[in-house]
Amino acid sequence: QVQLVESGGGLVQAGGSLTLSCVASGSIVSINDMGWYRQAPGKQREWVATFTPHGSTNYADSVKGRFTISRDNAKNTVYLQMNSLKPEDTAVYYCNAAMLATRSYWRDYWGQGTQVTVSS
Repeated sequence: QVQLVESGGGLVQAGGSLTLSCVASGSIVSINDMGWYRQAPGKQREWVATFTPHGSTNYADSVKGRFTISRDNAKNTVYLQMNSLKPEDTAVYYCNAAMLATRSYWRDYWGQGTQVTVSS
């Protein structure tokens, strides 16, 4: 069984920082893109950032310059360093990865989500 487990969410004041982590585990054959999405109350889930297996990164305009995504392929882990947090960053953050598991096929996997709350 393949799964993604996030950690690192919490409550922080505006202007503060948090780092999220997401570890992929299980019978993984290969991992393609890894990234983060978020969903604020009453809103649709939106893409935040992506890290490709070749080292390319992409960011949503709303977080560019404040968030940094990184990846440790040896640990099957992706991180999201969030600086200069704003109240509008408040959301449940979800890890996403395109993975191939043994006796399976390429598909998207999602973590359970971790809450980030930024107070003003």
